[in-house]
Amino acid sequence: MTSPDVGLLAPVWAGTAVAEQTGDPAFLQAMLDAEAALVRAQAALGQAPSSAADAVTAAARAEDFDLADLAVRARAGGNPVIPLAADLTAVVPAGAAPFVHRGATSQDILDTALMLVADRAVATVLDDLRRTAEALGRLAAEHRTTPMAGRTLTQHAVPTTFGLRAAGWRSLVLDGADRLAALRLPAQLGGAAGTLAAFETLAAVPGGGVELVAAFAHELGLDVPVLPWHVLRTPIADLAAALALTVGALGKLAADVTVLARTEIGEVAEGAAGGSSAMPHKANPVGATLISAAARQAPTLAAVLFGALAAQDDRPAGAWHAEWQPLRELLRLAGGTADAAVGLTEGLRVFPGRMLDNLQRTKGLVVSERLAGELSGPLGRGPAKRLLAEAAAQAANAGLPLEEVLADAPELKGLISHDQLHRLADPTGYLGAAAALVDRALDRMPPPAAPRRSIQEEEREPIPEPEAVPEPEAEAGAEAEPGQDQAPWQ
Repeated sequence: MTSPDVGLLAPVWAGTAVAEQTGDPAFLQAMLDAEAALVRAQAALGQAPSSAADAVTAAARAEDFDLADLAVRARAGGNPVIPLAADLTAVVPAGAAPFVHRGATSQDILDTALMLVADRAVATVLDDLRRTAEALGRLAAEHRTTPMAGRTLTQHAVPTTFGLRAAGWRSLVLDGADRLAALRLPAQLGGAAGTLAAFETLAAVPGGGVELVAAFAHELGLDVPVLPWHVLRTPIADLAAALALTVGALGKLAADVTVLARTEIGEVAEGAAGGSSAMPHKANPVGATLISAAARQAPTLAAVLFGALAAQDDRPAGAWHAEWQPLRELLRLAGGTADAAVGLTEGLRVFPGRMLDNLQRTKGLVVSERLAGELSGPLGRGPAKRLLAEAAAQAANAGLPLEEVLADAPELKGLISHDQLHRLADPTGYLGAAAALVDRALDRMPPPAAPRRSIQEEEREPIPEPEAVPEPEAEAGAEAEPGQDQAPWQ
């Protein structure tokens, strides 16, 4: 029995929009969309009859094809386009059959399908990143002066604000959004070895192949490539980099939440925390946990895609084939983490009182930097630093407030009043430019929403009527059947 991949072991993306957008049916539909768009583009340029374009487009429905059968038959030729092209040819009318996959190579169709799937998934990710950035912007503005302990190397360092922390998370989210929005996702059309030779011959006019590439990309709402990129894998590497950065950026947010939500810290909590199968009292940060898991997987997947840049010859053996699954999984991780980040940030509960309690746990040690700076004037930099180091050690060992130890220091008699010392030892008064930095960060806006035209979601633009192209005889110009000569399919 063949079972669909529903994400049983991948809860970060199971049931999300990206699961449907990257499933086998979605990839099959994207390949069929590419096949149909090629015939429509040829018809628009007078290189095929409009009746053939209509027939292939009508037949290009994923639900009418046997996914499991295609997957098994793909083993023979190394990719699923070979059996798909044969099946699509078999189901269209005889007059349209010669125009199915005409001049294309398998990589043209599958690369284009990858870009279509990526285009649709990235649009969803961007929508979720904008929602996440909006939620983080609200948190940053609300808590721009909410004091909390800054932590470096796991220890309290100096005071900061939760607003600045949230602004930092938002900045990373926008970094990912900017890179995804700037991606160029080109169609692929080059023919057998990237020369467009078959398309030039079919066009019967110089430059007809190049013109067809633009028309093909237009039909799909994808970018027009400067060159066929069969072995020029920058589009895949750029996509991998943007997706991995986005997942990693959300991973930073999740890593902080998992720390701040610890029982003994308790400064934040997820609004929809998860339970435990054994411990009824648990309220686990599940959203952050799933994002953290994805962030540990994304770099390895991206590394595979970067490795495929070193593709040999004019079409590669193995390098291209190695991309498909890692790219799909990276799209799924990005979509799943972005979806989880929306729920995490929109429902995040913040506990300023707990933040203040934790900030005061060190009894003033958290502002030793400030005190050393203030005392360096009357004492000198070196003596002030030594005094603070000795006082901090004494305070920590005895469990005393740093302010109390310094008040008894003979070096400070007559140099600083108790009121001044009390003010300097207050951690809520040493927040630096945190509020101003939050305001500055919030001036940055997400990239504008500019969804590409989707042939599945929007009405297709009308195809200009080409000059009449005679309907061919069934055998005239027909490509070889798969198995006789695989060159047209591969």
